[in-house]
Amino acid sequence: MDVPIGLSVDGEDRRLCVDPRVTLLDALRDQLGVMSPKKGCDHGQCGACTVLADGRRTLACLTLAVAADGTEIVTAAGLADGDDLHPVAQAFLDHDGLQCGYCTPGQICSAVGMLQEVKDGHPSVVTEDLANSAELTDEEIRERMSGNLCRCGAYVNIVAAIRAAAGVDPAGTGDPVEEDAPAEEVA
Repeated sequence: MDVPIGLSVDGEDRRLCVDPRVTLLDALRDQLGVMSPKKGCDHGQCGACTVLADGRRTLACLTLAVAADGTEIVTAAGLADGDDLHPVAQAFLDHDGLQCGYCTPGQICSAVGMLQEVKDGHPSVVTEDLANSAELTDEEIRERMSGNLCRCGAYVNIVAAIRAAAGVDPAGTGDPVEEDAPAEEVA
């Protein structure tokens, strides 16, 4: 017996009826035509289906649609402001943080959620000082993004894109970039 649910998807209120066993990913893609989250492994191991649910990164393939009733869902497509890309998405483009692009929507949603977690002071396994906010070093970014796989191996550029979006030192030390610092010239 189908169950009626309501979701806000990328800023639009949507009503649908779902079988209680249907995942959020399948409801988004098959019933609502939202194609940004991808079905990769369908087991919560690759991160291609990552969306933001009430601001927190969530694996849509492991979330039942009925459990998301009343939730605000934001996909990578919904992060844009009209024709202007979200700063994280723009950084992925600027730093070649993608190759085939299949994992990119999930990577971008995960990066946005991860940056908010850092801002909120949530530690990770590699956070050295649990009493203070984590410095966004390459090691910290890699650990926090470890649930998002890229078959093409664009990890170096994904980390660089996240560093740039977060405004931290391009050398990966976690130090903030000064606004007035001159850009490095490429030889």
